[in-house]
Amino acid sequence: MLTTYIYAFGSVMVVSLISLVGVFALSLREEVLKKYIFVFISLAVGALLGDAFIHLIPEAFEDAGNPLLVSILVITGILFFFILEKFLHWHHHGDDTEENHIHPVGKLVLFSDGVHNFIDGVIIGVSFLVSIPLGIATTLAVILHEIPQEIGDFAVLLHAGYTKARALWLNFLSALLAIAGVIFALILGDVSENFIVYFLPIAAGGFIYIAVADLMPELHKTKEARYSLLQFVSLIFGILLMISLTLVE
Repeated sequence: MLTTYIYAFGSVMVVSLISLVGVFALSLREEVLKKYIFVFISLAVGALLGDAFIHLIPEAFEDAGNPLLVSILVITGILFFFILEKFLHWHHHGDDTEENHIHPVGKLVLFSDGVHNFIDGVIIGVSFLVSIPLGIATTLAVILHEIPQEIGDFAVLLHAGYTKARALWLNFLSALLAIAGVIFALILGDVSENFIVYFLPIAAGGFIYIAVADLMPELHKTKEARYSLLQFVSLIFGILLMISLTLVE
């Protein structure tokens, strides 16, 4: 059992550190990143939609065995993030000097990504409880799954108004919630797997809301045909990345 704990905690630390290294590599050329930030916003839209419709929702349908429940939870996730953004907008208007006019989408991304990382930690923990080889395979899938997601999230945080250093730090703190997910899984044991059925569709609803309600409208601010084409290509590439990951899961 001790070996299982060591592998599980080691795996989520690797996942968190890899996400940090990925965004740090991008942050080295901040001026280039800001010039082409719409490309990464487009990549984030594709990754969010691909993650929701290709990974999270199908897995929820498979695990729950109740399509109506999963559909209601997806809608619940969308409505929850709508209400959450309303609250953040009210708070934003009430204190316009805080954090140099940080756009609420930045806080939404941090919250939703934190939930997603927590779920990843639960999944990794449950997999290691089954067997170490299964846990290693799951960890590899999560690593590949998170790379495009973290790149997009970092770009969104910059776009929302965070500085490079703060975006990097907050993104890393969000990634560390995977550790909380592993602790949750290991404490509850096999019972924790039942909670994933409820977490997955709600997280999917949050990803859909952020992609469609917050990020896509930002992409419409770019009017030039060549940049619009590049947006579309980047969006499709984000979706294709999510599709390709089904081959290793």
